[in-house]
Amino acid sequence: MTADEEYMTLCIELAKKAAQMGECPVGAIVIDGDGKIIGRGYNRRETDNSPTAHAEIIAIEEAARKLDSWRLSDCTLYVTLEPCPMCAGAIINSRIKRLVYGAFDEKGGACASLMNIFEYPFNHKPLVRSRIMMDECAALLTEFFKNLR
Repeated sequence: MTADEEYMTLCIELAKKAAQMGECPVGAIVIDGDGKIIGRGYNRRETDNSPTAHAEIIAIEEAARKLDSWRLSDCTLYVTLEPCPMCAGAIINSRIKRLVYGAFDEKGGACASLMNIFEYPFNHKPLVRSRIMMDECAALLTEFFKNLR
C-alpha cells in the first residue's frame, strides 16, 4: 500500500463517520511536510446547518489552527471526493501544495469533472493526483444515496 493509499484509507474512515451521522460521506485530512496529520474533517453540513461545513474546509481550518498560519504551503490535502468550487478555492487560498482525491464528482467537481479551477491563472496551483482508491470512495457515495431513496 502506498502512502497516498494509507492516507486515503483514513479519509474513508472519516467519510464513514459522516455517513453514520446522516451526512454525505466525504472525509478529508491534511498532512504536513513530515507526513503528520494536522487536520481532519468530514461533511457536517446537516449537523451544523452550514453550507460551508465540507470535509475539506474543516480539515484545512484545523490544520491552519495547528500551524498557527493560513499558509499551508508544505501540506497535502487528501479527500475522498473531488473538491467543489468553494473547496478548490480554499485550496488555492491556503496554498495547499498537493491535492489527492479519490472519486470524481460529475455534478459538482471543480478540479476535473465540471471544470478545472486550477487551470485559471490564480496565484497558486497545487499538484493534483486523482483516482486514489477511486472505487472504494465512489462506493461510499453510491451506497449512501441508494439508501436515501
